[in-house]
Amino acid sequence: MSDARAESERCRLCGADTDPDERFCSSGCRELHDSLGDGAGSVGDDAEPTAAGAERDVPDAARAFFRIDGMYSALCEAYLERVAENRAGVREATASYVTETVRVDYDPARTSADELRVALTTTGYTAYRRDGPSEADESEDVEGGTRRSREMTGLRKRRTEDFLEMRYVVGVVFGSFLLVPYATILYPVHLAELVDWPFLAAYEGAFATLDPLALLPLFLVVTGAVLYLTGRPLLRGAYVSLKLRRPNTQLLAALTIVAAFVYGTVALALGRNDLYYDLTILVSATVMAAVFYEATVKRRALNRLTELTVSEVGEARVLEDDGATRTVPTESLAADDRLLVREGERIPVDGRFVEGGCTVDEAIVTGESLPVSKAAGDEAIGGTLVVSGAALVDPADRTESSLERLTESVWNLQSATHGVGRRADRLAARLTPAVAAAGVGVGAVALALGWTATATVSAVLATVVVASPWALGFAAPLSVATSIDEALDRGVVVFDETVFERLRALDVVVFDKTGTLTTGEMRVLEADAAPELLRAAGALEERATHPAATAIRNAFARGDGDEADAGGGAIDDGAGDLPAVREFESHETGVEGVVDGRRVVVGHPELFRERGWPLEEGLASRAATARERGRLPVLVGVDGRASGLVVVGDEPRAEWLESLSRLRETGVEVVVLTGDDAAASEFLERRADVDVFAEVPPAGKAAAIERLGADRRVAMVGDGTNDAPALAAADLGISLGGGTALAADAADLAILEDDLAGVERAISIARAAGDRVSQNLSLALAYNGLAIPAAALGLLSPLVTAGALVVTVGVIGANASRPLLESG
Repeated sequence: MSDARAESERCRLCGADTDPDERFCSSGCRELHDSLGDGAGSVGDDAEPTAAGAERDVPDAARAFFRIDGMYSALCEAYLERVAENRAGVREATASYVTETVRVDYDPARTSADELRVALTTTGYTAYRRDGPSEADESEDVEGGTRRSREMTGLRKRRTEDFLEMRYVVGVVFGSFLLVPYATILYPVHLAELVDWPFLAAYEGAFATLDPLALLPLFLVVTGAVLYLTGRPLLRGAYVSLKLRRPNTQLLAALTIVAAFVYGTVALALGRNDLYYDLTILVSATVMAAVFYEATVKRRALNRLTELTVSEVGEARVLEDDGATRTVPTESLAADDRLLVREGERIPVDGRFVEGGCTVDEAIVTGESLPVSKAAGDEAIGGTLVVSGAALVDPADRTESSLERLTESVWNLQSATHGVGRRADRLAARLTPAVAAAGVGVGAVALALGWTATATVSAVLATVVVASPWALGFAAPLSVATSIDEALDRGVVVFDETVFERLRALDVVVFDKTGTLTTGEMRVLEADAAPELLRAAGALEERATHPAATAIRNAFARGDGDEADAGGGAIDDGAGDLPAVREFESHETGVEGVVDGRRVVVGHPELFRERGWPLEEGLASRAATARERGRLPVLVGVDGRASGLVVVGDEPRAEWLESLSRLRETGVEVVVLTGDDAAASEFLERRADVDVFAEVPPAGKAAAIERLGADRRVAMVGDGTNDAPALAAADLGISLGGGTALAADAADLAILEDDLAGVERAISIARAAGDRVSQNLSLALAYNGLAIPAAALGLLSPLVTAGALVVTVGVIGANASRPLLESG
């Protein structure tokens, strides 16, 4: 084999460098490859850059975020995206109604952010630059501008929501005034026409004594006010759907309220009593109530999901001179503080790296997809993620600016597809032409029979009133909102109904072992090394985030002078100060650095073999014994020789067996991927129907997910930084509550509590939610099922349509309010 061939040898599964004579970097990758076959997902072969990546790297592109007042549905997203993309110089536009934000990538040589803001201020929408002066008081000084901008953004959002709520309530109040004459006169009149009850005799002919032209201004003004205040979003949604040529449930509702309004006006002008103004009021109020409720619940879920990542940046870890750390709010940082940022955490503020040895993902700021290695003196950008190693940062004078850079990170979290293609809209797209055809058909027949123009128009409008399934616009958002709300109450954070759809379609659920199927709370079970070497190990692990690092850090880097035995997981010789660490490096199998002038390595025996460091006599056999017992042996070496052993371990979660059993009962396949060896995963062999793959590196996990997903729908469940690539590669990423910020960023769904049973609960909720949506969409047609026969029998009246509406809304509301799951 040539040298060139040897140098290019890579693992056939994950693409990691491997020995010239080896096809795989680990036994785990070999086993996965043999089990899954040679298919999609192999990153060992050369691959062309993705289109997405190519677009991201387009030179001279600028990006702007706009806050949009008036967004409340997925249709708003599609419309505003089209408005922006129709502008010259715009390369891509993406909208999120949950956050009321539009992100635009554009060519600054052809257009500007201000021009885009003006273009997006259209059709009842008002656009603001998120980072522009419209978001903050220009008179503020530079130092306070960032905080002021955030405060103004939140204030404007609250004011907008309050205004929409107030407008809705005022419209409902106006409508209730008009319903009084309906309840006291019109409904009894129509009831008297249907039944011969003595107490209704007084109402026969009562309407004939009234002057219709005198009532016309009152009915027109009040109902018009309801249309403007309460029904305006529906009318705008209908207009937008027509512009996009994408019929949806809002168009059906708008057809109903407009047809009822026009029909009522014509009927009143002719002196008739079949006035359907009440239908305009009731449909507007009920549909918009469901739409607003859905938006409110989604924002609540979004806030919970955002808290898992964004809140991490509100605090910083200050490294003291004695090696101890303390956590302080970022606002309290001083210029002479030194910050420690562990692997998987965000750099909280801008500053400078004190030393190199770490790798940082700066994609949220620069758009660069590849992590960047950092050296001492390099700029540290607040909000970016440390993906390997640990960072020591001296903060800059301004510590607040970094929080603003989370805009794009949060955007990526919040800008999923919000159900544009949900079943209700697909159904509406089929029914809208049918309703239009029915109206045209009735009009054609009426004209053929020689009816007058007024009678023909009335017949067409009556057809739309009874045939339009407007209740789909009520059932769909209400079903989604109640499902998301119940999921939240049960500790499952979902803000997008398409996540439910993906949960229902799952074929395989892949679990990480450490911290997911096990407690992740490792402790030191055995320690054999000189006290100063153990303290050096503790100082190094102070900068790492792996569960084993936490155990060693807690045992040897506490600096509190308290001693405990090895079985208790804490050993200390009483010295409070930790030794200084320089040139820290993090590897997949351990960490190393210079401690008190001596190079110290802490990690897996394989790391020492790679370094060529010999092991003291007996260490290899003792480490092997620990592995056979399912424990994790960690070697500690100094100056070229491994001379100490620390054994750590965690325990399987008490509920792991029951959780996996219940998950298998749902019909999904269960796979476990772990970087530990087979001995540490031996307890999983108690489940014969669970596939376990050990010694799989992080890149191998992502490759395995891609291969599994070649012909199946795959979910990945994890909680750690090393799980993030696999979470992102899966069709659905599920993060447990105790996970790192990086894992939460990569996930589509979060289990708030550190509860393994939450995975099966999420799937059960999703399946129940799907059934509930189907039920409610069927119930939504109850209105038409009652109104159409009444019209065919010549019994159609405002009383009948109002009764059909009340029955439809009542049964849908009652069904939606039932718990999705019988027990908590």
